[in-house]
Amino acid sequence: MVPRPAPRWLRRPDATARARLAYGADYNPEQWPAEVWHDDVRAMRAAGVNIVSLGIFSWARLQPTRDAYDFTWLDTVMDLLHAGGIAVDLATATASPPPWLTTEHPEVLPVDRTGATVWPGARQHWRPTSPVFREHALRLVRALAERYADHPALAAWHVSNELGCHNVYDYSDDASRAFRTWLRARYGALDELNSAWGTAFWSQHYSDWDQVLPPRQAAAHPNPTQQLDFKRFSSDALKDYLRAERDLLRAVTPDVPVTTNFMVMRGIKGMNYADWADEVDFVSNDHYVHPGPQALDELSFSANLTGNLAPGRPWFLMEHSTSAVNWQPVNLAKRPGELARDSLTHVAHGADAVCFFQWRQSVAGAEKYHSAMLPHAGEDSEVFRSVKDLGRTLEELAPVAGTVRRPAKAAILFDWESWWASEQDSHPTSLLDYRQEALDWYSAFLDLGVRVDVVPAHTPLDGYDVVVAPVLHVVPAALSERLNAYVANGGHLAVTYFSGVVDENDHVWTGGHPGALRELLGIRIEEFGPLPDDRRVDLDNGTTGTMWTDRIDVTSAEVEVLAWYKTGDHADRPAITRRVTATGSATYVSTRLGAVGLRPVLAELLDAAVVRSELPPEARGRVELAVRGGHDATFWFLINRTHEPVDVPDLDGDVVVGPDASGRQLVLPPRAVAVLRRHAE
Repeated sequence: MVPRPAPRWLRRPDATARARLAYGADYNPEQWPAEVWHDDVRAMRAAGVNIVSLGIFSWARLQPTRDAYDFTWLDTVMDLLHAGGIAVDLATATASPPPWLTTEHPEVLPVDRTGATVWPGARQHWRPTSPVFREHALRLVRALAERYADHPALAAWHVSNELGCHNVYDYSDDASRAFRTWLRARYGALDELNSAWGTAFWSQHYSDWDQVLPPRQAAAHPNPTQQLDFKRFSSDALKDYLRAERDLLRAVTPDVPVTTNFMVMRGIKGMNYADWADEVDFVSNDHYVHPGPQALDELSFSANLTGNLAPGRPWFLMEHSTSAVNWQPVNLAKRPGELARDSLTHVAHGADAVCFFQWRQSVAGAEKYHSAMLPHAGEDSEVFRSVKDLGRTLEELAPVAGTVRRPAKAAILFDWESWWASEQDSHPTSLLDYRQEALDWYSAFLDLGVRVDVVPAHTPLDGYDVVVAPVLHVVPAALSERLNAYVANGGHLAVTYFSGVVDENDHVWTGGHPGALRELLGIRIEEFGPLPDDRRVDLDNGTTGTMWTDRIDVTSAEVEVLAWYKTGDHADRPAITRRVTATGSATYVSTRLGAVGLRPVLAELLDAAVVRSELPPEARGRVELAVRGGHDATFWFLINRTHEPVDVPDLDGDVVVGPDASGRQLVLPPRAVAVLRRHAE
């Protein structure tokens, strides 16, 4: 994998700023009286904060009426922060329109699939395709850019906030017009759209472009390709809005980098971030932990994927939480050590900035119970002491700044279009969870102590010895050719159930499943065998399958059966197969095995590819290893995945952060992270 050219990072007036990690939070001084602001800056300095995101939800304060701006308070805050040595990632404040705008122009409000208006009262109540909203938003962006272009505190521009978090799918008339324009660009002629959408089914043939609509509430299941294209369009509409703000900012302030905060985390799938990554000067991400047995693995998975959206470049952790959030059914406080461990896991996967939502915990509003760096309890609190400790740790990690993630020998392909298409309605099962299947494979890698990269589907594969493509449902001909070439050139590929089934138009590859991958895998499946939620099947390798099975016929003499079904409708038929070529292989897993069940399958695949763990045997499965490197050194991040101490023997390197290593043996405390500096490898 060839790193991209070094891009711009944070603009800082002092020459040493690039040689440190950024640390801070969203800062919302407009929620507080002015006399608090000086105390905020003092406490920030005590905590080691060196950057804040400012003005994110301040449009109504900055522009109280159509024709009046008020920048005086923001001028004061910018000057205070600069005097305190704190840089500013200045938001364009367009995330939520003010009441005057939605009152004067209710046509900017989104419409849901049933035709109901999404009213003001929360946030992101705007249509991505609204020309009226865009006109007013860009007026504000220009005013901000012109006023603060030369302010010494300005380090970066923060476009909007969490684009698409609440308004990714809009079914309004504005969206209808924009959708038709997008479809014309994609298909050219109406006949091509009719062919791609399969409109011969259910008498859906279109004779005029004006007949085409978004997939609004229908009497039955909407056209699946229409649904998939609307997902593509909706991601592109938000990306186009991002470009509009970005281009204006670059025109006014060409030396200030522009970013926006992605949301690579569980539960967010509407935006194709692999397609967005090149639109910003550096990738930023928000991540929040969802409790559960794979919570830490999911954090690592998301950080890993974010790092691979920006290969060879630093990225910015824009938001995560110091402790509890406010929007889960039960909001659990973090345990001792988790604030630092969660933060450093992002750093391990390439983040050069660690920031939280938010600096000072709110006393009013919907997020008043969301944790912050400075909690309701004040500076005399465990949370604030942990915040200060993390600030000191990040100062000690200054040598890591500017280094990049070191690629692994294995990769997991992550494909947004397969995610979207595989979970649509009218499918063999509604229980399929694309991201969970990918996460289960990731956990299996971690359990075996083997580093793996989570990469977008367009990533070149030639640097990887093993590639896993979970539920790679959408496989255009070009991707099929890439995967065939990968295996022919000695790569070891594994795919799962419901892979290779459809092309880019969501049309089934005929002749038997897995369609586009049938010849590569050397198998044929006539009919799927999804399982009810309460059904299980046993395999002869001791594992148990759920959710899905396939009736596999082996069609190639090069195929060996790695596991057979012992129970279920397909008992005594293949469950896991591998087609072996001269130097590579292609494996098919026909059921959901979960992280534990995937371990023996993955171990066999890794053994065939001669991919080994870099960790000592005693630490495998209990410790995650992530590696960053520069010209003269590499840094090993050792992350304790458990709530118990872990012995990590036979270490080579100097401890930068963490407990001292005695006799090349380190005892990693529960939920702790150690960082070793090693000579360049």
